[in-house]
Amino acid sequence: MARVSKRHPHPEPHSPLGSLMEEHLEWLLINNYSEDTAEHARWSIADFIRWAEQRGMQHPMEVTRPILESYQRYLYYYRKGNGQPLTFRTQHSRLAPVRRWFRWLVRNNHILHNPASDLDLPRMEKRLPKTILSADEVEHVMVVPDIKTPVGLRDRAILETFYSSGVRRSELIHLKLYDVDRERATLTIRQGKGKKDRMIPIGERALAWVEKYLREARAQLAVEPDDATLFLTQYGEPFHPDAMSYLARDYIAQANLGKSGSCHTFRHTMATLMLEGGADIRYIQQMLGHAELSTTEIYTHVAIRKLQQIHAATHPGAKLKHKNASLTNDDNSHREEEKAALLAALEAESDNYSTGPDVTVGKEE
Repeated sequence: MARVSKRHPHPEPHSPLGSLMEEHLEWLLINNYSEDTAEHARWSIADFIRWAEQRGMQHPMEVTRPILESYQRYLYYYRKGNGQPLTFRTQHSRLAPVRRWFRWLVRNNHILHNPASDLDLPRMEKRLPKTILSADEVEHVMVVPDIKTPVGLRDRAILETFYSSGVRRSELIHLKLYDVDRERATLTIRQGKGKKDRMIPIGERALAWVEKYLREARAQLAVEPDDATLFLTQYGEPFHPDAMSYLARDYIAQANLGKSGSCHTFRHTMATLMLEGGADIRYIQQMLGHAELSTTEIYTHVAIRKLQQIHAATHPGAKLKHKNASLTNDDNSHREEEKAALLAALEAESDNYSTGPDVTVGKEE
């Protein structure tokens, strides 16, 4: 049985395997892969290198397909600190960067043949999100921050932005002051997932809280030099992803809903409530920045003004004063299928949300 251990620091590239990993990571960045992709590749490949070095392997040519299959079995039998196995999606996300690395090694003449070329990755299951809040439950979370303090006011603006726009954690962290268009009531997401820009609506209520934060709190948090990051920590710095996760998780816990959650919970909730309110799935795709919801659904571009209308009509928290409004759709069974596909896509995204794997592989006992 595998011993559960905390993450190790990145291995020093003193071995041929470590050196070639560093070359590969540099190649990813040079070829315009995102930093998140490169960081996830670092953790995944480093875990494999540690596993291989514990078994006496130092060179990539020593790695064969049976060895890779042995590593795959190791991940399957691995147990986390809570005794639970790695999900198949996590196992897949660990193996995919390793397989890409060996393909790169062959193409760059570091090895003669690719031992990972025929490696079958685990099938990806489709699961619904673990936590979706109701509109009333969201309101309970929103009143938790102490808006009499600069930090509490900032936190209320953050939660409202998550809920209104459904942005990803990394997208919210990287928002700049100039990305908020108060006149058009939009957010510009720059270099989101897949390095794609998009413009999305932000509801009246969320925008009002952002404006209040900007007027009354941000100046008290900012320090020079100010890089125009929208949401700042109490030290005047951009948020670390983990800190943003703790913030969202703690406020959901303090609301005493009997549910746990994270930043992505608001993304799940926004999409679900808009769909239940009658929004066409194409508009939700645009809000979420999804290229596709399944292998058969094709991404459809929509105009920002139409998207704003759909957002205002179907999002229960979009207006300063809530009004019941919905769009009609006679095909309820079709909408249920669309909802299931949407939620499965969100859960898949959530599983790969962190910048690195949830645990680090340790020695077998």
